[in-house]
This record gives sequence, C-alpha cells and structure tokens, in this order.
Amino acid sequence: MGIIFKRYLDAPTHIASKIFGCHECLTHLSTSEDILSKAFQGQHGKAYLFNTVVNIIEGVAEDRHMTTGLHTVRDIYCVSCQSVVGWKYERAYEDSQKYKEGKYILERQLL
Repeated sequence: MGIIFKRYLDAPTHIASKIFGCHECLTHLSTSEDILSKAFQGQHGKAYLFNTVVNIIEGVAEDRHMTTGLHTVRDIYCVSCQSVVGWKYERAYEDSQKYKEGKYILERQLL
C-alpha cells in the first residue's frame, strides 16, 4: 500500500462553521457549509446530506430499497481507518429523488 494522502479542511473564522470528522480517527470529512439537509435517517439514526466529502474510499455500487424508494448507492469509508461513515447516492430511480444523485450521506453517530 502506498502513502495515504489526506486533505485537511479549514473552517472560515468569520462564520460558525464546523468540521466533521471520522468518529474513529478524526480524519476530516466535510464542513457544515457543505450540508444540504439534516432531515435524513441512516442505519444508526440521524444523518446529514452533504454536497462534498473528502478523505473517503467508495465501495461497490449496489441497489438498495430505502424509505424514499430504490437507489443505487456506494458505502463510503474513511481513507485513514476504513470505518464506514455513510454512503454516496449514485442513482435515484424516482424523479422526485434525482437531487440526491452524486451527494453523500454521513451518519451523525459515525462522525
């Protein structure tokens, strides 16, 4: 295995921004500025929809039946410790859910 490149995020000092990191190793994943919605539910409880997430590895795409219908998703793992931190929406089969495509879910309990 080669050298792991990790990106460190800076929170702007002029606003109340928060950096979200992996629960296990504290590797930076995203900031509160990238949150699109806090009204999501994950396997472990509350989850947030993010526009951008860094320092992750994407798993294999698979179809999953969720509360909002069928989606193609990939589990996402922390690049540093390989803990599951959420998933990425690859495809939404219902038109009303297309806004999720290419977006990320981070589960609050895993941050």
